[in-house]
Amino acid sequence: QVQLVESGGGLVQPGGSLGLSCAASGIIFRLYTMAWYRQAPGKQRELVAQITSRGVADYADSVKGRFTISRDNGKSTVYLQMNSLKPDDTAVYYCNVDHFGNYWGQGTQVTVSS
Repeated sequence: QVQLVESGGGLVQPGGSLGLSCAASGIIFRLYTMAWYRQAPGKQRELVAQITSRGVADYADSVKGRFTISRDNGKSTVYLQMNSLKPDDTAVYYCNVDHFGNYWGQGTQVTVSS
């Protein structure tokens, strides 16, 4: 059974930083591309960043240069470091893996506000 458990998130002022973690189980983690998505109120869920099994990262244009995705295969964990946060980054952030179908974490709220 695939499980993704996110942690981190919270309230931060504009320009601040936050880190998210997602611990995976039920898959051979090192073999899979892992991704972070986000969904703001009234908007569709969108891809924020993904990292391949070989560690190649890709980002949405809106977060390039501010967010960094990384992975620790030994811990079966993917991370998202978010710097220079903006109010537009406010959303629920979800961890994702495609393992014969999409699996999602429970989501973690990130709020950027003064």
